[in-house]
Amino acid sequence: MITYIKLTLTAIFWGGTFVAGRFIASDVSPVNAAFLRFAIASFFLIIFTKNIEGKFPAISRKQILPILLSGASGVFLYNILFFEGLRYIHAGRAALIIALNPIMISIFSAILFREKLNFIKGFGIILSVTGALVVISNGHLTDIMGYHIGKGELLIFGCVVSWVSYSLVGKAVMSSLSPLVSVCYSSVAGTALLAIPFLFNGQFHEIINYTILDWGNLFYLGFFGTVLGFFWYYEGINRIGAMKAGVFINVVPVSAIILSCFILDEAITPSLFSGGVFVISGVYTTNASQTIKSRMARLIHAVR
Repeated sequence: MITYIKLTLTAIFWGGTFVAGRFIASDVSPVNAAFLRFAIASFFLIIFTKNIEGKFPAISRKQILPILLSGASGVFLYNILFFEGLRYIHAGRAALIIALNPIMISIFSAILFREKLNFIKGFGIILSVTGALVVISNGHLTDIMGYHIGKGELLIFGCVVSWVSYSLVGKAVMSSLSPLVSVCYSSVAGTALLAIPFLFNGQFHEIINYTILDWGNLFYLGFFGTVLGFFWYYEGINRIGAMKAGVFINVVPVSAIILSCFILDEAITPSLFSGGVFVISGVYTTNASQTIKSRMARLIHAVR
């Protein structure tokens, strides 16, 4: 029971990152927000890794490049695009676009690693992509053909591309390191990369002007939205399995929309609602396809 509560809270925490990001968008520059978020996250990840793993595993020469690439894609690029995108579009819309992550990972895994796509998973991908197009175009699909898509939507879709890259590179990293160590090392690498523009882009002085609310949101993003969310999610995978834990990912865009509606007073438009139904249904169908397939196999075996 406690595991399910933690997974639900994890999904809410992750949904809340869109609200927190939107809150600080007007006060904190994207580079500063990205660096401070992961400086906080890296600090706690180092503590968690030392306490749980007992040591920091040595890195081989072959692992250095994948760790740097994962830090560059999943931390550096993703977060700059994330905070920049939230300057232009609402949190709920951004959450639904980023909900495409598992779909895009499935597509590229099939292309690059020849992982099989069955009919159910393919149907889920079509549902999600259709919903995302509705959300991105604000219900006007013809705008996509005419390339009338906003800057914010393009930036957030860039987050999806960078996260796919991070996930695929992460396979190489996690083949020899635990998920916690992999995320810790990639977080530290990404933070080091973010430190360069943070220190030399002339916006370092902004920190003294941040409000308590700004710092509270940055801490939320770093600790709750990154460290605690990750830790509880992988704890859930270890206890109830990846399939059951993965279903909670579907709660993330829902919680983001609900939180942004009540906290940010963002309207739930017809295109957002209908597109959201398609996206979430597609993600659920894709995640559930393996479970359905295994149940059918057991049923066939029982009949035989």
